[in-house]
Amino acid sequence: MLRPNGSVFMPSVFTLIGIPGLESVQCWIGIPFCVMYLMAIIGNTIILVIIKCENSLHSPMYIFLAMLGATDIALGTCILPKMLGIFWFHLIEISFEACLLQMWLLHSFQGIESGVLLAMALDRYVAICHPLRHASIFSQKLLTHIGVGVTLRAAALGAPCLVLIKYRLKVYRTTVVSHSYCEHMAIVKLAIEDVRINKIYGLFVAFTILGFDIIFITLSYIRIFITVFQLPQKEARFKAFNTCIAHICVFLQFYLLGFFSFFTHRFGSHIPPYVHILLSNLYLLVPPFLNPIVYGVKTKQIRDHVLTIFVCSKHLNH
Repeated sequence: MLRPNGSVFMPSVFTLIGIPGLESVQCWIGIPFCVMYLMAIIGNTIILVIIKCENSLHSPMYIFLAMLGATDIALGTCILPKMLGIFWFHLIEISFEACLLQMWLLHSFQGIESGVLLAMALDRYVAICHPLRHASIFSQKLLTHIGVGVTLRAAALGAPCLVLIKYRLKVYRTTVVSHSYCEHMAIVKLAIEDVRINKIYGLFVAFTILGFDIIFITLSYIRIFITVFQLPQKEARFKAFNTCIAHICVFLQFYLLGFFSFFTHRFGSHIPPYVHILLSNLYLLVPPFLNPIVYGVKTKQIRDHVLTIFVCSKHLNH
């Protein structure tokens, strides 16, 4: 096979340039990104500690919330340290294997988060529409199966992307990745060979995980709303609806940002590259940052325990 001039055969290193077009201000962009990441780590860790230490919160709703918090911490950690290295210290090189690993971890954690959001929606559906059966359906055994299932689904569906890149794509027109982290399409677009299979499989994974989950989450909330509005008492309607508000907020921010980023990256050729990259970064950083705030504000049990921690620490300081 003849290689075009300047192409690279089986590169050992990729170069991540960060946010194309905004290289001169990346050091400043890194500051709010770092703040969001630290707040996400602190907020999700507090929620995890509260749920672990408080026996009254060992119910399915809070166990799923703990899964979501752990996934958010992992999701941010697999991209932000390297991103800040690019922005602040010009550490732009990443080995080919490390790049593929980051890509697989990133897309796996996205898939896990989507699966946990689906589990949370189904939990609310059963709790509100079939309250007498909730305890028997969402047993400890089922919770374990759900946790293992959403993890294996995301990891298994993401693994072929690594194989297709490593063993199908040998020649690259450049090793410069116009992104701040290793994203599937950003790498695939660099290859000279036919990448249709890679693109088709990437779309298949996206719609198999995100498409499947969003359909069943939407159906669950439609059934929940129908049941809630049929309740005879206004107080009962408000209480039932209030338990879903936090889930709806998290669901909307994750999927709206996700689909907007996904479609602009693939079909928004008229949109400047830096807009694509900023949207992708915000999609990965904003939900982990906002989730603890949303649940802390809207969930009374979490809010009460957080306030107790702050009150106790204040008394200790005095």
